[in-house]
Amino acid sequence: MTLDIVRFIAEKRDGREHDEASLRGFVAGVASGAVPDYQVAAWCMAAYLRGLSPTETAVLTHAMALSGETVDLSSIPGVKGDKHSSGGVGDKATLVAAPLAAAAGVPVAKLSGRGLGHTGGTIDKLESIPGFRSALSIDDFVAQVRSVGLAVAAATERLVPADKRLYAIRDVTATVDSLPLIASSIMSKKIAGGADVIVLDVKVGAGAFVRELDRARELARAMIDLGRRLGRRVAAVLSNMDQPLGYAVGNALEVAEAAAALRGEGPADLVELSLELAGRLVTLATGEDAAAARRRLEGLLRDGSAAERLRRMIAAQGGDARVVDEPWRLPQAPHVREAAAPEAGYVARLDALRVAEVALSLGAGRRRKEDAVDPAVGVVLAKKVGDAVERGEPWARVHARTPEAAEAAAAALQAALALSAQPVPRPPLVHEVLEERLSPALVSDPRCLPRPDRVASGRSSPP
Repeated sequence: MTLDIVRFIAEKRDGREHDEASLRGFVAGVASGAVPDYQVAAWCMAAYLRGLSPTETAVLTHAMALSGETVDLSSIPGVKGDKHSSGGVGDKATLVAAPLAAAAGVPVAKLSGRGLGHTGGTIDKLESIPGFRSALSIDDFVAQVRSVGLAVAAATERLVPADKRLYAIRDVTATVDSLPLIASSIMSKKIAGGADVIVLDVKVGAGAFVRELDRARELARAMIDLGRRLGRRVAAVLSNMDQPLGYAVGNALEVAEAAAALRGEGPADLVELSLELAGRLVTLATGEDAAAARRRLEGLLRDGSAAERLRRMIAAQGGDARVVDEPWRLPQAPHVREAAAPEAGYVARLDALRVAEVALSLGAGRRRKEDAVDPAVGVVLAKKVGDAVERGEPWARVHARTPEAAEAAAAALQAALALSAQPVPRPPLVHEVLEERLSPALVSDPRCLPRPDRVASGRSSPP
């Protein structure tokens, strides 16, 4: 059909629901460039103000997922898993949870992104490993998941191109903060990635995209519903991001900490969250009892199976797998400066956003897409909320490229710390877990799944 774009925009402006054919035609026009920016922007504002129904959101998500390349994992035996984080500070859980799940027998296929702004990107972390190759063809990506049980690679520009254009326009028209559009953006990439089960780590707090628990819960429920409608089993873990996860913030520093966790030496919060995320992947994929899955995963940590799976993944992607056991092989910053506590007390706040901004100022992240990232720099905390600290005791260490940068960062970092004279309870790590198992009726509905004519040899043509 030929889409009457002016009528389509007016339909949403007036609060009416789009039919499936019109929405699919609009997404095709966004992907091809046939719909100009100003009309896409007009629709984004109408959708932001009027909202989208669950059915509209599902159709939009599915159409965007099929707007470019898709990944066909059907040649790999078993139920395939994927894990997504909504973005946080020091969030290296993928590097622990994905090898854990893979070691437990769930093939994990994750296409990931680079960091922008204060949140770090998994690909940036992995690229701090000497020799690591994040750019895989889809065929190579699928082959590695089949042989190793685990691949984490950079998403190509040809994956979900409609969402890339839509998001770029939302970003400059004050329409990013729309729950249906956020949910659709995230889930379209997950659907295109080909996994059968998806675990979402929805961050909540000062260092997260979503700061309020109620709103995070609403977003999680929207994404779970999209998964259900599109033939995927989805669980969402709402985790605390008021303070950084673990102690390290910075690419090579986080890889070293994730490796330590897999060797049984990592921070308790990182290990706990990773076990929760991996456990959800296992229970969604196998139906195994949650307690039994947890015991099995703990065993895979103890016996080194999870660490070995990470080594195999790194080696398969050209990286130096020795970094898992020898973190000194990772890039090292030449200057380290301590941030000392101004007085004795208990840590009452460690503002994740401020810590991230300091790491960003050192070069650990990028403010613009074209910015270079320094893999060695960052911040390593020595204390977390609830810990006691003495006057003059180091509570963090800055890893910097120059003495001047180290000094400035250590001074700026003090704004992230708040102390209390009284003991402070440790905050919860996981607020809650939401999960809805797949309805068999929806699985059998071909409209819910990628169409076979769009997938061949791991690729699909645009609709």
